[in-house]
Amino acid sequence: MSEQQASNGAADQPAESPEQPTGRLYGVGLGPGDPSLMTVRAVEVIAEADVVAYHSARHGRSIARSIAARHIRPDHLEEALVYPVTTESTDHPGGYRGALDEFYEKAAARLAAHLDAGRTVAVISEGDPFFYGSYQHMHKRLAHRYPTEVIPGVTSISAAAARLGTPLTEADEVLTVLPGTLPEEELTARLSAADSAVVMKLGRTFPSVRRALERSGRMPEARYVERATMAGERTGALADVAADTVPYFSVAIVPSRIATAGEESEPAAAERGEVVVVGTGPAGPRWLTPESRGALAAADDLVGYTTYLDRVPVRPGQRRHPSDNKVESERAEFALDLARRGRRVAVVSGGDPGVFAMATAVLEVASEEPYRSVPVRVLPGVTAANAAAARAGAPLGHDYAVISLSDRLKPWEVIAERLRAAASADLALALYNPGSRSRSWQVAKARDVLLEHHAPDTPIILARDIGGPEESLRTVPLAELDPTQVDMRTILLVGSSQTRRVRRDNGTEVVWTPRRYPKR
Repeated sequence: MSEQQASNGAADQPAESPEQPTGRLYGVGLGPGDPSLMTVRAVEVIAEADVVAYHSARHGRSIARSIAARHIRPDHLEEALVYPVTTESTDHPGGYRGALDEFYEKAAARLAAHLDAGRTVAVISEGDPFFYGSYQHMHKRLAHRYPTEVIPGVTSISAAAARLGTPLTEADEVLTVLPGTLPEEELTARLSAADSAVVMKLGRTFPSVRRALERSGRMPEARYVERATMAGERTGALADVAADTVPYFSVAIVPSRIATAGEESEPAAAERGEVVVVGTGPAGPRWLTPESRGALAAADDLVGYTTYLDRVPVRPGQRRHPSDNKVESERAEFALDLARRGRRVAVVSGGDPGVFAMATAVLEVASEEPYRSVPVRVLPGVTAANAAAARAGAPLGHDYAVISLSDRLKPWEVIAERLRAAASADLALALYNPGSRSRSWQVAKARDVLLEHHAPDTPIILARDIGGPEESLRTVPLAELDPTQVDMRTILLVGSSQTRRVRRDNGTEVVWTPRRYPKR
């Protein structure tokens, strides 16, 4: 091949050109509304951008653009990303979510065209781009394809708290952020448990948010902020706000309990006294219901057996009154006396307060003068029986009875009679308070009574410290039950004649009682 031929052949091949660099994508947080609250970096990025993009409703007005207006130049290319729908009503075949997904895909494609052409694109967003911001939908579709930077902004939450002049959290408090679009029951549960909370996305959700605040007992402290730092800003007590005046750009705030402690006047405090008997479950915070968690946080005073009080986090401003485990009546009277003086008192009980626990003691004293007018509420908790049964499988899956083996408050003859009755009826059993240092013989006596009606191989579960650091679970035949392996932190679950003990393929053992019972 001649040099000329080689040259001609090379000319026939397309020349390799260096890959054209793409533009850079920015998600720019503009802050809550006041242009002076934009960060220096946000202003810099908008100045450097070729394209400024922003979301808007179908009316075409964009709050984000209005915030950044003074920094948008005539030579900026503007991309208005107009939502096709603003409520969940649409005739799109994929429904509301389908309509939005299609919109986001088309919007991302429009921005990608600019980026592919080498232009820098700034997608401006109210508040912070990653905090309920529209920008995040562009980020998910584009950030893996193009160089991307996100510029944080002051959130509406921070702005609202600042405008109220009320701290959101203090010390070890936890801030809970909730969208008002959650189901009302879910809002109620989360507000009940929250130290402090912010509910976003009000507008048409306001009636259900208001009911959730009322049902959770948080309405008295709830505050309302509309258009924080913007023209038309409104703040005040949420209870005073009419539902038909609430726009989307508003938030409900339940501020720090610690920061607002003591703000009530003395007459108000005198009217609020009550006793709430709270079940903490068998072990600690993981087993608390949201309602119980909220009641413990709202209390002025905590009263209870030292072991149970130690499960409750210490909160500044709360008074704790620990006592021995054998003074239930005295503890109840003390709590009711505090409530008569206007204190909100939580009587802390392990497990469920109505199962061999403090609810009965409190109600017994509260039924006598001078305590009959003191409000008393009982909040349920996970019982030791249910916790132990869940760990073992489902041994209480059919009819069962719950009996305490303690003869401190009832004669042993009564206990033995009830054991015989339950065993002869072939009920599964949950046996509380089986033994202690001062009561070492009841387990053996109970075993012998049960063996009168149960087969020696009936499964019996020894569950100790369930949910705690020393948790242990063993299943043994009834005839081999060893009283020395049982203490006050143990609960015994006794199967019926139908209870099954099965080792599964993964090596775990489960104990369960069928829901069907054979015909006689």
